[in-house]
Amino acid sequence: MKIKVGIVGYGTIGKRVAWAVSKQPDMEVSGVVKTRPNWEVYSAIKKGYPIYTLKKSVETFRKKGIDVSGTFEDLLKDVDIIVDATPAGTGAKNKDLYSKYGVKQVFQGGEPVDLCEVSFNALVNYDRALRNECVRVVSCNTTGLVRALHALSKVSRLLSVRAVIVRRGADLKEIKKGPIEGLVLKPTKPPSHHAIDVKAVLGDLDIMTYAIVAPTTLAHMHVIRAELANNVSKEEIMQAFKTTPRIVLVNGDILSSTAELREFSKEFIREKGDIYENVIWEDSVWINGNEVMFVYAVHQEAVVVPENIDAIRALAGLITEPEESIKITDKVLGIGGWFK
Repeated sequence: MKIKVGIVGYGTIGKRVAWAVSKQPDMEVSGVVKTRPNWEVYSAIKKGYPIYTLKKSVETFRKKGIDVSGTFEDLLKDVDIIVDATPAGTGAKNKDLYSKYGVKQVFQGGEPVDLCEVSFNALVNYDRALRNECVRVVSCNTTGLVRALHALSKVSRLLSVRAVIVRRGADLKEIKKGPIEGLVLKPTKPPSHHAIDVKAVLGDLDIMTYAIVAPTTLAHMHVIRAELANNVSKEEIMQAFKTTPRIVLVNGDILSSTAELREFSKEFIREKGDIYENVIWEDSVWINGNEVMFVYAVHQEAVVVPENIDAIRALAGLITEPEESIKITDKVLGIGGWFK
């Protein structure tokens, strides 16, 4: 029996999650909810997803020649789990409706940290999400941070973390966001929300984060300094990175920029250039006793997609071991092994 999944919001994240769901052996896309008949609707139609909309919008869609399968509420009657990929804050407004219909929910990191009992990362707290009512998949930057810090924690206990996050100004399709010129420290007073979100997943941790918005659409870049409880070797740290799912290592002599990473991915890895992994520059890894520093890239459009897939499985409770779900997701999406 396949898990019946509905996607509410079919933008940057929603369309990628829908595609990933459609490829899983144990899931199917029951429908996509769109409130406006824009170009993204035609993308969903082309992929064969049933279209649902608000009751007040049905006639607007039909006047555009778009055949809708029903209303938002009709879809909720026919799914096991909803992935809400709407703009930040909208998901929280939808939650009561989902609960009314007894539908389990996956929200994104733009929603309030207390919206669900679990702020989710598959590597860290899959078991806490099992058969829960809802989970909140943390943001792209927080997902990247949690993966990297989880890898370090396998070598030694984390004492403190200091991170500078250089954020992309806007996604490629966005025309109303992001700086055109200049770098923006946002917020100016630390920490950025990422430190708070990391604690929501990893628990109490001495972490401070700054976020700088840059005029690029391609990806984020993180500079990490971590203090560990014990002295460590570079070999130990590199091995931890190599053995942690959803982390890949690249050499700066081959790939030195986010632009090259995206182009490389489009040429050799994935047609759309989506990068689901943390991409750590192996030559950036620096060790001094118990101090570790390194730099990696996070593709904001794609990095949370596998986490959404694992969150669906956890809520459904059909697979109880995180390693098994991660293995299925990663195999289907072709995650890891860039240079093998």
